[in-house]
Amino acid sequence: MLQNKKRVFLEALLLTLLVFLLGMLVGVLFEEKRVDVIKEYYIQSEVSLMDIFALNNFANLKDVGCDNLRNSNVDFADRIYEEAKLLDRYEKSGRLTDDMNLQHKKYDVMRTFLWINTMKYNELCEEKRTHTIVYLYDYSTKDLSIKATNSVWSKILEDLKEKYGHDIILIPIAIDSNLVSLNSILENFEIEKYPALIVDNKYVIEELSSVEEIEEYFE
Repeated sequence: MLQNKKRVFLEALLLTLLVFLLGMLVGVLFEEKRVDVIKEYYIQSEVSLMDIFALNNFANLKDVGCDNLRNSNVDFADRIYEEAKLLDRYEKSGRLTDDMNLQHKKYDVMRTFLWINTMKYNELCEEKRTHTIVYLYDYSTKDLSIKATNSVWSKILEDLKEKYGHDIILIPIAIDSNLVSLNSILENFEIEKYPALIVDNKYVIEELSSVEEIEEYFE
């Protein structure tokens, strides 16, 4: 009798360990899949970024129409914005690992470069300026109230993008990526708290509840 109980206990223990190990394996495979997807999107966007970089350098050597420059920036901005929404869903579907954080930081470098590029474009093609909204947020915050605010702002910005489409460039950037380039740009703005918006590289918004509040800053 005692021997049977031991056998049942051992079988239950082995079954528990097996389920646990399978769960660990599935979790690792899922995590690797998420990172691989993000890496693939990043590589594709990196190619597009280099393409824009080449075009802008060509513009310094030869006259390139503002329409071409504008379209290249808007198309690239739209692409990485859509990828940002997709990657956000991937990130929310699992825990944030060091690898995931690194991929996110690489995207923030790319978005910062895009922001700089739009500044240059708007100086070069002032008559065809494109509205630029830079969304600055705390990516790794554990504060639930800040997370809730980020979610509300993201929804408002999604509505704004849906309304204006190619007529605006929307660039989300995490301020806690500790990027030298981003920090240098932000020194030119007086921002007291995050999340925050910078509209057309002039106006800072730290309180937001509707699309109309952003539209008031459009000239």
